[in-house]
Amino acid sequence: MPKATSSTAKPAHKFVVDYSVPAGDNVFDAAGYEKYLQDRIKVEGKTGQLGENIKLSREGAKLVLTATTPFSKRYLKYLTKKYLKKNQLENFLRVVATNKDTYSLRYFKVDQDEEADEE
Repeated sequence: MPKATSSTAKPAHKFVVDYSVPAGDNVFDAAGYEKYLQDRIKVEGKTGQLGENIKLSREGAKLVLTATTPFSKRYLKYLTKKYLKKNQLENFLRVVATNKDTYSLRYFKVDQDEEADEE
């Protein structure tokens, strides 16, 4: 007996970028980041044409990307790092994978030695 599967339903890849920490400090522009991704994500070799394949949406302090075509989580990290560099934030923020499908923007931890300050 053959399995009943729908050929129109494609598996969706869902990735989340959590920028709640820098957005809470008014350092990160969520609307600008979403616009940057819409302009830069390549679909079939063309930028700025997401169509029905890729959906971007903001949910609070998170950006959710849902793709019905193959999409790399690494590509999302690459574009996020390029956005941070463009806005001179790469020295303060870093992109950390917190889950299988989630990235989080965190501040660099600066450990200052008290001995170095005394000298």
